[in-house]
Amino acid sequence: MSLNRYEQILMNYLECHSEEKRFWEARVTEISRRGGRRESRALELNGILWEYFEERARFESPFREVLIHEGDRKISMLNLSEYLLRMWAPPPQKKRGLC
Repeated sequence: MSLNRYEQILMNYLECHSEEKRFWEARVTEISRRGGRRESRALELNGILWEYFEERARFESPFREVLIHEGDRKISMLNLSEYLLRMWAPPPQKKRGLC
C-alpha cells in the first residue's frame, strides 16, 4: 500500500513517538470492535486522523509546514486508515459452521 506524503508524515511521527503510537493502536482497536463494514470504519478513522493532523500542526514542525504551504484544505488519510485497520485491529472472528 502506498501512503501519500501527508499520511507518511503522520505514520513517521507515530513510529517516533511510542506513547502516541500506543494511543492510536488502542483507538484503531476500539473503532474496529464497533463492527460494521470495514469501509465505514476506514472512513471514520480517516476523519479522526485528519483532525489529529490539524491539531498536531499547531505544535509540531512537519505538520505545520504542510498546512503553511498547502493551506487547510482537508487531505485524505484513507490509505493510512485502511493500513492501520489492517495492521493494528484484531483479526475478524471466523464464523463457525454448523458441523
